[in-house]
Amino acid sequence: MCGICGIFDTDNIVNSKDNISLINSYLSHRGKDGKGIYINNNIALGHTRLSIIDLSFAAKQPMISNDKRYVLVFNGEIYNFNELKSQIKEYNFKSNTDSEVVLAAYIKWGKDCLTNLNGMFAFAIWDNLKKHLFIARDRLGIKPLYIYYNKSKFIFASEIRALINSKLLNIELDFNSLTNYLSYQTVYAPNSFVKDIRILMPGHYIELNKNEYKIKKYWNISDKNYNQTENSYFETKNKVKNLLENAVKERLISDVPIGAFLSGGIDSSIIVALMSRFSEQRVKTFTITFDENKYNESKYADIIAKKYKTEHNEIKLKPDDLLNQIPIALNSMDFPSGDGINTYIISKFVKDAGLSVVLSGLGADELFAGYDIFKRAVLLNKYANFLKIPLSLRKLIGKTIKKVKPSIASNKISKIISLKSWNNLDYYPISREVIEQNHLKKILANDYSNKNNLNHIIEKLNDDKHFRQLPIISKISISEIVTYLQNILLRDTDQMSMANTLELRVPFLDHNLVEYVLSLPDKYKYPHTPKKLLVDSFENLLPNEIIYRKKMGFVFPWEYWLKNELFEFSNTSIKNLSEREYFNKNEIINLWKKFLKNDRYITWSRIWHLIVLENWLNKNEI
Repeated sequence: MCGICGIFDTDNIVNSKDNISLINSYLSHRGKDGKGIYINNNIALGHTRLSIIDLSFAAKQPMISNDKRYVLVFNGEIYNFNELKSQIKEYNFKSNTDSEVVLAAYIKWGKDCLTNLNGMFAFAIWDNLKKHLFIARDRLGIKPLYIYYNKSKFIFASEIRALINSKLLNIELDFNSLTNYLSYQTVYAPNSFVKDIRILMPGHYIELNKNEYKIKKYWNISDKNYNQTENSYFETKNKVKNLLENAVKERLISDVPIGAFLSGGIDSSIIVALMSRFSEQRVKTFTITFDENKYNESKYADIIAKKYKTEHNEIKLKPDDLLNQIPIALNSMDFPSGDGINTYIISKFVKDAGLSVVLSGLGADELFAGYDIFKRAVLLNKYANFLKIPLSLRKLIGKTIKKVKPSIASNKISKIISLKSWNNLDYYPISREVIEQNHLKKILANDYSNKNNLNHIIEKLNDDKHFRQLPIISKISISEIVTYLQNILLRDTDQMSMANTLELRVPFLDHNLVEYVLSLPDKYKYPHTPKKLLVDSFENLLPNEIIYRKKMGFVFPWEYWLKNELFEFSNTSIKNLSEREYFNKNEIINLWKKFLKNDRYITWSRIWHLIVLENWLNKNEI
């Protein structure tokens, strides 16, 4: 796992060593085991290294091919690299690293090498002969890549702040991205917070030379045949079992010790159980514990740790421990997010324990219907005839629901039953709203234009004939993956783990498993019990108290902190944000006051992402 960056200039690069060195310096936390720079005419490449596979000097980057024609910078892991290596007999390998296999695979197959790679990655390969740059990102967007292009110059990096601080760009806030962040706690790719800085989409590659710049898709998450010829449920369970077992096995390949996050929930418990089965060493597991029972999952994690005889580490946190880490975590945040602090905290303690690689259960909820929205979507699909009721009557029903039980949830229900259609997942953006559109207009000082990126993403999905053929649960899975998972969970996972120089692997996002589960009929995936298909595929692996426990998630007592220990920090941040030209000062302050007075419509999450935003804008001088 590493950090990569590069500059391509149609003219010879001026001050290239200083420029690429500066960009590379902002990625140093991603890899502290080495750094390197390559400069030649139109290209400058940088790399910071976290040594995981082949710890020797032979694995250093930028990596140059034997004939000196190709140069690679690579971030990620290729789990089937040994299998690919055996297929590339003509290349004389000088290391045992997966990075060199990527370089050799590109030399052998060109851009078609992407279909052979199984893993998480973002990489760039420069061709010295053709003066051609090839860049690619993994199918599911596990590893990030930010890009800038202006016809004469192309710049890329693993993190946005490396580009912001490169001194090569004019930095200006993208107002439409700001509105999307306020609505959904994130900015959806390919947009970023900064005009002209884009995000290379998952499953895409770039080809670039002096005369041409093109971005193309090589993998489409919806482009998998729906399983019309159904296997039996027994066969389906075995297939899921085999695919996840293989995914875990492959992610145990490492030349450094590997651990696991263990919350005691279904997902992490299954990962730990499989690691214990396949690992040659006793698995190290990590759980954060609290004195407050409301937030403490330790008893469930302890059940799994004892069952599978892991080397279990309980990280008991006091409020002061957490509060002291929050400013550091915020300053480590590459891209603003209403979430992510949790991942920073546990990543720090795991790294301090001496590990550089950890496995996580991330992705299981999206694949195996772990969120409430899956049941709601099936219900809406079933009762679509409700929309035949006249709109005026449905609006009246919505108002009644809000009046009888006023809440954020009832507001959303009211909006959903007032829609013209549910056929195209029109309700999905409403389900993910943090600040409603009518409220957004009030807090923004500028002219508000409803360019809703999430609506656009759902519209694009519905334009895909393959997506339209899928059953409703698979549609919701894909919607969750390409929005919430890729633009919040995976982005936070990368930035917060790599802030601590920790590599985080996600077996549930093995693309073979993802493709198969998405092809399955709803009747196999409907969560009659929590994540039924996943649990049934691993019968007797988990005790009932794990399967049927209340879903908690990894949550801190934010509401209390914002009103107490974090009050001064939060109050200052909100006031500073309200002074910015984009906002209506009074509305931002009123939002904060309502929260302090326990307004049921203003939860801590509707305040915290504003505090994070101010911190990020201030730190990056935007």
